[in-house]
Amino acid sequence: MRLSLISFDPVPTRKHLWGHLTWFLSWLFVTVVGVILTPDRHGHGTHTQLGLPPCPSTLIFQRPCPGCGLTTSFTAFIHGDFSRAFAAHPFGPIFYILFTLSAFACLYGLIRQLQFNTDTKAFNWALGSLVAVYLVFSGVRFAVSPNYAPVVPEKRVFSIR
Repeated sequence: MRLSLISFDPVPTRKHLWGHLTWFLSWLFVTVVGVILTPDRHGHGTHTQLGLPPCPSTLIFQRPCPGCGLTTSFTAFIHGDFSRAFAAHPFGPIFYILFTLSAFACLYGLIRQLQFNTDTKAFNWALGSLVAVYLVFSGVRFAVSPNYAPVVPEKRVFSIR
């Protein structure tokens, strides 16, 4: 099956499909954690419920790093709160949807014993463009978002010791 951005190719052995299983299980882990967490009301800092420290960028510069708000965005999106998801980080829902689509493409490939292949010129251009827009957005957001205070965890779901 050949698509413009991706393809499914025959694989020489099942050993080559372990990456597919790993990618799908990674998506499953992120989704389960997203179901367990509660989106932080500040729009960022949801990761602190896992026992992780606040973002160093918010502590040092009081400005968001490129990833600030992604956990909150994923969690809000998984909970169906789409406006909060886009407000926390506009790329969060886009990344989660792409992650979900690629995870299920990998699952399909695993079941059918086909390698999910993204090594196409169109895919590389699309991915490069997405990364470029994300980096520009992150730089602008860092520059224009002063007083982005660090979030102190209100409740913890997990604790890392």
